[in-house]
Amino acid sequence: MGRTTYGVLEQARASFAERSWQDAYRQFATADVATPLELDDLESLALAAYLSGRDEESTRVWTRAHHEAVRRDDPLRAVRSAAAIGAGLLFRGETAPAMGWFARAERVLEGCDDSAEQGWLLTWNAFVRMWSGDVEEAQPVFSESGRTGLRFDDTDLLTMARLGEGMCLVLQGESPRGLALLDEVMVGVTSGEVTPMYAGIAYCTVIAGCSEVFDLRRAREWTAALSRWCDSQPDLVPFRGNCLIHRCELMQLDGAWSDAAEAARQACEHLSGPVKWDTLGSAYYQLGELQRLRGEFSEAEDSYRMASESGCPPEPGLALLRLAQGRIDLATGVLTRALSEVQEPSARSRILPAYVETMIASGDVASARLGADELDQIADAIKAPYLRGVAATAEGAVLLAEGDAGSALRTLRMAAATWRALNAPYETARVRVLLGLACEALGDPEMAALELDGARKVFEELGARPDLVRIERPRDGGLTAREAEVLRLIASGMTNREIARNLSLSEKTVARHVSNILTKTGVPSRAAATAYAYENRLI
Repeated sequence: MGRTTYGVLEQARASFAERSWQDAYRQFATADVATPLELDDLESLALAAYLSGRDEESTRVWTRAHHEAVRRDDPLRAVRSAAAIGAGLLFRGETAPAMGWFARAERVLEGCDDSAEQGWLLTWNAFVRMWSGDVEEAQPVFSESGRTGLRFDDTDLLTMARLGEGMCLVLQGESPRGLALLDEVMVGVTSGEVTPMYAGIAYCTVIAGCSEVFDLRRAREWTAALSRWCDSQPDLVPFRGNCLIHRCELMQLDGAWSDAAEAARQACEHLSGPVKWDTLGSAYYQLGELQRLRGEFSEAEDSYRMASESGCPPEPGLALLRLAQGRIDLATGVLTRALSEVQEPSARSRILPAYVETMIASGDVASARLGADELDQIADAIKAPYLRGVAATAEGAVLLAEGDAGSALRTLRMAAATWRALNAPYETARVRVLLGLACEALGDPEMAALELDGARKVFEELGARPDLVRIERPRDGGLTAREAEVLRLIASGMTNREIARNLSLSEKTVARHVSNILTKTGVPSRAAATAYAYENRLI
């Protein structure tokens, strides 16, 4: 090896130790062109390529390392390279090729004594089982591979095994045990005991586990830790997009909508190329949510479409967009279908709030009641403050729709307190609008005005234009008594002919009233007028 090549290798190794992944990749690659790298440096080149976002190159180099280890009759190192390739593929959502590499690794291990590498293959196969829904079968496999990690003092293996076991417990409803195990995993990760590839996987998986059970406190803390970890490695690519998605979700809840939108756009860019990650759809969905809330309906439509094309269901956001557009029939159909497709309580709890809101808008208060009751049951089971706030908000809205303003007021006060404790200004403001309606119904216009003014201020600060339009619009839209009467009959589902017969008017007169109603309320259709009537308590 020439002096120049040796110098480049020394620089590459130093860059690798400093976690300067781009520099390490370029320097190792330069040295490799001059003289093919030895196995240790070849493995470092593969990891540097992976962590700097060169997925195809990392697979190519790890494949070289795998074959070199086989040639040297070193099956354990050959398995490590094969497992690294499979893990990278697996966490990008490419399960079939990942399983192919795990199968190859199993064949290489045939006839070998007990080893940590056998624990690694058990772990990856258990992850595949868990994500396929076979959680009960996966958990004991993770436990076994964890014991293997302890026996061979393999910190990375022990971390991944406990990570999987903790997620299995969370998914089986044993959240306290599962989250305690995930916290233990993160102690090792944040203290630097775990190598970068597996640390990144642990960060993303643990935060996903916190989101699964709506544990905002943990999600905030671990997302902040992930942000610091990513920021300490400017060249890091694979986990930065996922980090941005988590940050976006939390910033949206905290009311930092502009920062959240920028994080969502950056996540879309990071995750869309050159290798498309399976979380790309979540990034587009999150961007669509922010655009919808800000009244950027055309942009939101595009983002939800991109989310769907990337494998992320666009519900309930797309249905709420349709509701905001006054297309209640479409919103109702989307949410009814989406609920019929999911049975798991956590997944249903993400759709039910939109379902309750849409059923109230459509006048189907009985269905809204069923949805609110189910949300309440899920919140009681999961015991997360966030979900308790969601359920209390839905219950208060239904009580209002049922005409029980007194009970609604008490429930909505509890909801507002929960959202304030969670530092969620938009959700608090939405509840304050309902509180204003309840006070109005109870004959307290002064308190109603205070609640509505408070909500208006938050909506203005956030840029929540659709909410501002609803709150600023005159309560009756300037309708005459006769027009308000016609609107109530439209909302009941009557045609113009039926309304004419009911009110002893001509169809021509009814048609004129309908036209005036659409003009004064600023809505495009009879369905949108129905939504307006329910939102503004005209029924």
